[in-house]
Amino acid sequence: MPRLTLGSTDTVVDSVSGCNSFGYYKRLERIWIFKREAQVIKIGIVGGTGYTGAELLRLLAGHPNADLVTITSRSEKGVPVSQLYPNLRGIVDLPFSEPDMDLLGQCDVVFFATPHGVAQSTVPAILASGAKVIDLSADFRIRDIALWEQWYGQSHAAPELVAKAVYGLPEFNREAIAAADLVACPGCYPTSVQLGLMPLLEAGCIDVNDLIANSASGVSGAGRQASVANLLSEVSDSFKAYGASGHRHLPEIEQGLTDISGTAVSLTFVPHLLPINRGIHSTIYANLIDTEVDVQALFEQRYANEPFVDVLPAGSHPETRTVRGSNFCRIAVHRPGGGKKVVVLVVEDNLTKGASGQAIQCMNLMFDLPEMAGLQLPGLMP
Repeated sequence: MPRLTLGSTDTVVDSVSGCNSFGYYKRLERIWIFKREAQVIKIGIVGGTGYTGAELLRLLAGHPNADLVTITSRSEKGVPVSQLYPNLRGIVDLPFSEPDMDLLGQCDVVFFATPHGVAQSTVPAILASGAKVIDLSADFRIRDIALWEQWYGQSHAAPELVAKAVYGLPEFNREAIAAADLVACPGCYPTSVQLGLMPLLEAGCIDVNDLIANSASGVSGAGRQASVANLLSEVSDSFKAYGASGHRHLPEIEQGLTDISGTAVSLTFVPHLLPINRGIHSTIYANLIDTEVDVQALFEQRYANEPFVDVLPAGSHPETRTVRGSNFCRIAVHRPGGGKKVVVLVVEDNLTKGASGQAIQCMNLMFDLPEMAGLQLPGLMP
């Protein structure tokens, strides 16, 4: 049975005999055959050594239209991707390389999986070459330049592109994403909070001046860099809040909620650190101004045709493990005692729907591909 290698569209290496593996290699063989016949998207990734870069690689390995051309890292130049991420051995055979503007400019789309402040200096040249850009950092999310500079503590190097960028939340911005050349992929916390409040804000049935979101993230949300605070012995058997007096995701969330509602909102946002590798759980509180609304039906109707938003039956309590490794967001809505308070529970994987999976969902829209292409894997359980 042939084995697919991501990094050359028509490359098949080795032969695996007598290996069934529950149809895994059969699936890769079908992907390879489809790649030869389907539209091929040449892809570059800038900043591939972090968790979101690795997640892009894992998901693109199963994407029928993906051809990875280059993946960059100055610090790991020449090192095979599979050496840093052994789970990609035999799947991604490219080495990390220094950013080559000519090569990146030949791509159809370039993903930036870099810390904030990095994409700004390179994106203008890539766009000028004709390639599209999907930025997973915060560089182009906030439209108010002064506000961005206040929260991120530096001058913005490409303010002229901020107005051009389309915010990459497909459930709200699908048509604009499809026509975009530059997409600012939402943050992980902002994705969960906006999806949790979207039906209520669109219906105009809640008080927009008193919204609360308590959100908890796995440790991978802090990135892959070494940090004492992220050591296993520091985070295990513990649970804590952080950034309670102000977090960088707050202006992004409030901007998105304002866009959805059409009026300014006021949000209290408190992030927390969970002692797990990956996953986000957001508990959101709002007050109804229309107590006659059926909130369960409202959510079910709003997300009925959304491929990656799953509204659970009334009375449910979603778990992070049900979305681990998947692009799905699961939501449950409660109305304690039948009163005016609405409690919305949202779970997602911070690296997938909260980052790399959503970025690929945007790529599918930008290239008129099936929106679920490469993203149909269910969550990993147990």
